[in-house]
Amino acid sequence: MELATARQVLADQPFSKLLGARLTAFGDGAATLELDIREDLQQQYGFLHGGVLGYAADNALTFAAGAAVGSGLITSGYTIDYLRPAVGTLLRAEARVVRAGRTRVVCRCDLITVDETGAETLCAVAQGTIAVTP
Repeated sequence: MELATARQVLADQPFSKLLGARLTAFGDGAATLELDIREDLQQQYGFLHGGVLGYAADNALTFAAGAAVGSGLITSGYTIDYLRPAVGTLLRAEARVVRAGRTRVVCRCDLITVDETGAETLCAVAQGTIAVTP
């Protein structure tokens, strides 16, 4: 699968459209997903909601797996560790394959915020298992 095809897959996901997610890199067992941090995606303390971070990790993990083994994938499970509040103007989820097997692909994801000056802050890390569907 190529970047243009992967972007179309993302565009076909209604929830991804709602969040304004963009696939900015795809290939060689890695994928990067970005979205703008908006007020309507924040929780009561002004931080990006953890559910948005979870969405970004889940989708980036699955796209990274797709960059290694192709289509026909679904998330089997993932864990996420929140390291610090997610604040800034942009969220970037950078995922890469750790190991691609016949039926499962294990991936890692770094969730990074970027502020208005371009400074990056690691705010969460995730690891997931993506199932290869028959």
